[in-house]
Amino acid sequence: MASKAYLAATFIVPALLLLSLCCLHIAEAEAEAKVKLGREKISHLHFYFHDLVSGKNVTAVKVASAPTTNSSATLFGTVMVMDDWLTEGPAATSKMVGRAQGIYVSSSQEKFHLLMASTFVFESGKYNGSTLAMVGKNAALEQVREMPIVGGSGLFRLARGYALARTHSLELNTGNAVVEYNVTVLHY
Repeated sequence: MASKAYLAATFIVPALLLLSLCCLHIAEAEAEAKVKLGREKISHLHFYFHDLVSGKNVTAVKVASAPTTNSSATLFGTVMVMDDWLTEGPAATSKMVGRAQGIYVSSSQEKFHLLMASTFVFESGKYNGSTLAMVGKNAALEQVREMPIVGGSGLFRLARGYALARTHSLELNTGNAVVEYNVTVLHY
């Protein structure tokens, strides 16, 4: 049987050296990327999200549900796909700045919580062509919800931050909602 000193000298020490070299290389690559990308910036965005599940201009549709969804107080198991409008103001006629494309799922059996996976696609102004990715829990009935921004593209390359959502209006008879978003992101 090999001694512990032999094992350490043969396997552990070289593995630690290799790991140290890899970490050093990664740190150098990150530093080089920061130099190429420039100085990190912070951006604050404000817009309104129009989730229309009924009426003439539907922007979100149900694509799946569980056999027990209709008997659930939280609609647990409902899966919606959205292509929601993002506007400067709360009115549907307000200037369109982009779209929120993705899915949301009723993911709690006890509370009305949604799992949201959404890409904010900006289609006008300074951020035209750029995107932000938001993934996380939306406790939809709370006054203010915080969700993580986990990435982006274009001017929001390597973005990270958070979105604060507040329901501006909710039509109980149709389910249509307008949600105000304040987004803060760090990016290059």
